Amino acid sequence: MTNPQESPSQEPRRLACSRCGTEFGCDLSGSCWCAEETAKLPMPVKGEDCLCRECLRKAAKAAVS
Repeated sequence: MTNPQESPSQEPRRLACSRCGTEFGCDLSGSCWCAEETAKLPMPVKGEDCLCRECLRKAAKAAVS
């Protein structure tokens, strides 16, 4: 059996931002856009999933303030 994360044909999963509802893609291969962000936040709080780029940046800015 192969690891699904190693499959080259795997499509990015579609998510809705936990905070604003904006839809975006998440590439589980490790090349997701969020890996390019300079801000690193803790894992999402209970009940939250990933954030869109704008909400991630807002949360990072609020965490620094």
